[in-house]
Amino acid sequence: MSDALNLVQLRSFVAIADCGGFGRAAQVLHLSQSTVSQHVRLLEKRLRQELVYKDGRVARFTEAGERLLHEARRLLAVHDEALERLDAGAQSRVVIGSTETAAEQVLPGLLAALWAAFPGREVQFHIDRSTQMADGVARGAIDLAVLLGFPDDAPGRLIESLPLQWFATPGWEPPARGERWPLVAYVEPCGMRQRAVRELSEAGYDVDVAVESTTLEGVMAAARAGLGVAVLPTSGVAPRGLVAREDLPPLGDIGVYLGVRKGLDIDIELAALAAMEQFFEAAAGEAVTR
Repeated sequence: MSDALNLVQLRSFVAIADCGGFGRAAQVLHLSQSTVSQHVRLLEKRLRQELVYKDGRVARFTEAGERLLHEARRLLAVHDEALERLDAGAQSRVVIGSTETAAEQVLPGLLAALWAAFPGREVQFHIDRSTQMADGVARGAIDLAVLLGFPDDAPGRLIESLPLQWFATPGWEPPARGERWPLVAYVEPCGMRQRAVRELSEAGYDVDVAVESTTLEGVMAAARAGLGVAVLPTSGVAPRGLVAREDLPPLGDIGVYLGVRKGLDIDIELAALAAMEQFFEAAAGEAVTR
């Protein structure tokens, strides 16, 4: 290949997935929406493939877009970790990792609360799966990480729990009894996937992982397409285009944990802890008044 992929364009591309659309991505990146759109067009021109398309007001990723998203996250992670090791001014920066499956209704507000907790510091976010975030904390590449997990596999301090819920597209018809049950899930390792398979199997269903994805958007897109039922954390509101299924075995809760890099300044840890606790207290209050 003669031309290298542009990291600025890739960062815009990943932000569209992380933020749920072009407009929110532009706000987070402090760019105009037209600039973010141009970055996607340039990537499409470079790769000669359609990567993103509009479904009403929602941005969807093509199969090629899903592949690029996976590779872009890897490239940006390696790049940013190298800068962390080389940047002499990194002492003033707080690097926060978060899992995208902290529920799309919860994640934007929670990250905003964490951002506001560190006035005068540069705050950098990495959004990926919990396994990658936990690894980044262990390696010292990430200072703090918001992780989802269960008591036996989640490092860090438990802050709150979110209910796990089955979701499918409206009007989706489950298979007849005795037929294999199609599940839409993250690729392994994934605690939510493992719990879903276990609960369905114990209830007498034969499970078929019909679709697996590396991203939240991929999981939700497959469920919206009617390819199967998905398991997601929820703050009480169904993701766009999906409805809760109450006819399947209960899944219990999944914990929201704060992972902390060894040796991190205790004041930074306490500020993040307070921000998370205040956010969930406020969210609980809003849920009561709905």
